[in-house]
Amino acid sequence: MKELLIKYKEVISYLFFGVLATVVNIVVYFLCTEVVHMNYLAANALSWAAAVAFAYVTNRTWVFASKVKGFKAIMKEMSAFVGCRILSGAMDMAIMFISVDMIGISDRIAKLITQVVVVVLNYIFSKVIIFREKS
Repeated sequence: MKELLIKYKEVISYLFFGVLATVVNIVVYFLCTEVVHMNYLAANALSWAAAVAFAYVTNRTWVFASKVKGFKAIMKEMSAFVGCRILSGAMDMAIMFISVDMIGISDRIAKLITQVVVVVLNYIFSKVIIFREKS
């Protein structure tokens, strides 16, 4: 069991912190829509921003254990992270719009569906582009 945990530490950590980022995203979304009565797309954008900030810190620190040092290098890494998250965030917004406005799915159900797609995409982006080990 210990060997499996060591072997899959990164994936397990990503899933753990990905779930937490998803919780941040969903909680902010529901607070915005249910408490503040914000439009679902505006709430989605705000919840996305909160989740991205949370995810960068946790991914950099605990999931991929980035070794990047120095202001310029960290800004480059952060820019890549945010750029990739903008791409997955655009997909999130598109899926929300299509699901809610075109298909008629409840925004709550659509939000849950988008989170599955986004978590998978973000792992791929993080592993392949942002936090890949430089040779």
